[in-house]
Amino acid sequence: MTKPTSYTTVAGYSEAELHIQKSRFIAYVHRVDTEVEAQSFVQKITKMHREATHNCYAYVVREHGNLQRSSDDGEPAGTAGRPILEVIRNRGLTDTVIVVTRYFGGIKLGAGGLIRAYSSSAAAGLDQTPTFLWVLHSYVTITVDYHAMGKVEHDLRLSSYEMEATQYTDTVTFPVWIPVGEERSLLDQIAEHTSGTAQVDFGKQSYRPRQQSSR
Repeated sequence: MTKPTSYTTVAGYSEAELHIQKSRFIAYVHRVDTEVEAQSFVQKITKMHREATHNCYAYVVREHGNLQRSSDDGEPAGTAGRPILEVIRNRGLTDTVIVVTRYFGGIKLGAGGLIRAYSSSAAAGLDQTPTFLWVLHSYVTITVDYHAMGKVEHDLRLSSYEMEATQYTDTVTFPVWIPVGEERSLLDQIAEHTSGTAQVDFGKQSYRPRQQSSR
């Protein structure tokens, strides 16, 4: 299966609390990589709030092709887990789990009120953490003679791509992470500036983060 060129997730853990019609809603957000991690987080929050009326949740993980799960945990069907899941999906997030704990305050909200309450709680939780765009990069090493070092380094600095420590031996090697799909234009430029003498080696591919927002 071809890897997606990018995905977006939360930076890490956050929480937020809302009081709606005397009910207390606490949203817990966390970044996870697998369904096992998502379920472990749900169990942790559920254990911490074992006295709560409900611990509803939803998560999306890239594992198995963007696996999605949700639970109403005793609330009327479709009024809790699904609204939480829709908030995650509408923000384009994956590798993200949200648990919304509810302590009932004595006033029934009705189906529409519950949907709004759980959606608002999930959104409030997400608003407390930055999101990161993870872009698939190729690890590329570019090796040149010393006389070409200045031009190549200038090209790389202008590109704004992530560079690792330059290696100096009898030649100069620049390790750089280049977003997949953008390699050719940069390498053609370097080839032109070095008369085709640069040695280019491709290594592993990995996702690298770019912070998108912080609230």
